Amino acid sequence: MSYPLETGQQLSAVLRALRQSRQLTQAELGERLGVNQKRIARIEAAPGVTSFDQIARLVALMGHRLVLEELPSPNAAPAPAAAPEGQPW
Repeated sequence: MSYPLETGQQLSAVLRALRQSRQLTQAELGERLGVNQKRIARIEAAPGVTSFDQIARLVALMGHRLVLEELPSPNAAPAPAAAPEGQPW
């Protein structure tokens, strides 16, 4: 499943939800990451001021990865629709 993110607030909610879906406390996740519970709480509250490396490691510990996806150009023509089978176009 993918989680399109455009704001730090969205990332905050996703990080918290991923941790909770793994049934991990902040302390347990912090121990795995090598930081204390307060650091995990700060990362979840304000991921925008956290290093990319630390967020990437945190996400990987929870079985996910960060991916950049190219957005379609607003000036690009839409892709042509495929012809129905047996229908020449």
